[in-house]
Amino acid sequence: QVQLVESGGGWVQPGGSLRLSCVASGFDFSSYNMGWYRQASTNERELVAQITFNGGSTDYADSVKDRFTISRDNVKNIVYLQMNFLKPEDTAVYYCNAPSRIWSWAQGTQVTVSS
Repeated sequence: QVQLVESGGGWVQPGGSLRLSCVASGFDFSSYNMGWYRQASTNERELVAQITFNGGSTDYADSVKDRFTISRDNVKNIVYLQMNFLKPEDTAVYYCNAPSRIWSWAQGTQVTVSS
């Protein structure tokens, strides 16, 4: 069955960096656009970054543009999110998924940005 396993979250001070990873299995990963989503405690889940199936194109929410970079490895079936210049408002649980399919949500990985 489809599995999405996110990791790499943690606590970081404002201005710091984290790299998230999502290992995918159970579907033809290289055929799907993938995205990173986040959900803060009081907000709805939002799509913050997405990448096409072949990695040729990316798109970002305005709130993370120029700070976050999404990438993927279609050999290892992993999608990454490099997060730089983190802000307290980036605090959330981060999830990966395929925007066109939306498999069952995994546990995500918690990112906390505070001093």
